[in-house]
Amino acid sequence: MNNQAVGLIEIRGLAAVIAAADTASKTAGVTILGYEVTKGSGLAVLKISGEVSAVTAAIEAAREQAAKVSTVFASRVISRPHEELARYLS
Repeated sequence: MNNQAVGLIEIRGLAAVIAAADTASKTAGVTILGYEVTKGSGLAVLKISGEVSAVTAAIEAAREQAAKVSTVFASRVISRPHEELARYLS
C-alpha cells in the first residue's frame, strides 16, 4: 500500500454501500478493498484504495451517490497510510 491512499465512507444501509462502491469504481481507477457492516444501527463502511487524486474523486462521487439513497455519516481520505494500517483494511 506504499504511495497509495485509502478512502473510507460510512453509510447507513448495504444497498447504499453497494451503490457507492459502484460509483467509486466507475469514477476513478481505484480498488475496492471491501466493506464492513457494523453491529446494530445498520451502518457500513466502504474501503477503497488507489492514487490520492483517484481516491479523492471516487470518495466524493460515492458520497454524492450514497446521499441520494441513504444517510452518509462520514468520509475520509488518508494519503500514504502507515504500513501497519494495512492489516486493518483487508
